[in-house]
Amino acid sequence: MAGHSKWKQIKHKKEAQDKKKGATFSKFLAAISSAARTDANPDTNPTLRSLIEQAGAANVPQENITRALSRQQEKDLSEFTMEAYGPEGVALIITCATDNTNRINHELRKIITDAGGKIADPGSVLWAFAKTTDSWIAKFPQAITESSQVELSKLTQAIKSHPDVQSVFTNAANSHY
Repeated sequence: MAGHSKWKQIKHKKEAQDKKKGATFSKFLAAISSAARTDANPDTNPTLRSLIEQAGAANVPQENITRALSRQQEKDLSEFTMEAYGPEGVALIITCATDNTNRINHELRKIITDAGGKIADPGSVLWAFAKTTDSWIAKFPQAITESSQVELSKLTQAIKSHPDVQSVFTNAANSHY
């Protein structure tokens, strides 16, 4: 029986794990490079220190973190924030670190509109959130139905699968994205 060997099963399982781990590593390293642009010293840059600690907790090798800190001078990454609405009008804030804002803007628009969401004008979603050091907290949590919760989960997972996306924040009550 072709394709049913134990080695093939292990190969496919490890391939999926490595792909997921690689995407996580890429997000952390891009965020570290972006945060290091303003100040490359983690002692004086709390955002950078927090990202390095989170990367360490996610088992990102120290060598990769050091390389990302030195690479920040080579590649000009910029932080990019996009605002959108999901199912039942749930507000979304998407933060990205990218070298090409036009590309990420187009790709995120495609992901969001394909999932039934819509792009918001700049500033039209931010009023519903309060900015903390490295995240956004909803001022007015919005209750949504169970089916919309599933749709929102699918939408946020699709957005997070993009390598330049750092995080997605929503104002949906009881959501952890």
